[in-house]
Amino acid sequence: MNSDRSSTVTPSRGGGFAAGIAGFAGIMLAIASVFQILQGISAIANDSVFAKAANYVYEFDITTWGWIHLLMGVLGLAVGLAILAQQTLGYLGGLGIAGISAVTNFAWLPYYPVWSLLIITFNVLVIWALCKRISGDRVDEDYYARNERSGGYGESQAGRGSGEQS
Repeated sequence: MNSDRSSTVTPSRGGGFAAGIAGFAGIMLAIASVFQILQGISAIANDSVFAKAANYVYEFDITTWGWIHLLMGVLGLAVGLAILAQQTLGYLGGLGIAGISAVTNFAWLPYYPVWSLLIITFNVLVIWALCKRISGDRVDEDYYARNERSGGYGESQAGRGSGEQS
């Protein structure tokens, strides 16, 4: 009797872990986005701060790159806040924004390599955390174990016939 009561009262550890992962993703995306906003503002305000890449395939004017980073930062900050508010659309938007931001910073590498690698790393962590959260939402780790203990509708219930009950 005690084991039945504890299985219904005790919350799954997977749910708390998944919520923590989502919070981590939201905070990381917000931090990376604030960095991108600052990067964009500095490129727009004073483009002489950044080194000019000679004959680079993705060469734009530094001010144009500043606007790109500013836009990515504002979008990322909004999506990061949506993730923290536990909005499903925020999780999916976070995957998209983090992916686009990582590609944008890859193209920005010749101008500011260390900074770009830092932002790419943050974005990869966001993508990992959101994928972990989304996969945790599908079926939590203890679903099948709980189903077997409680005599759910899975295989454990199907194998019991009227003559097999103890």
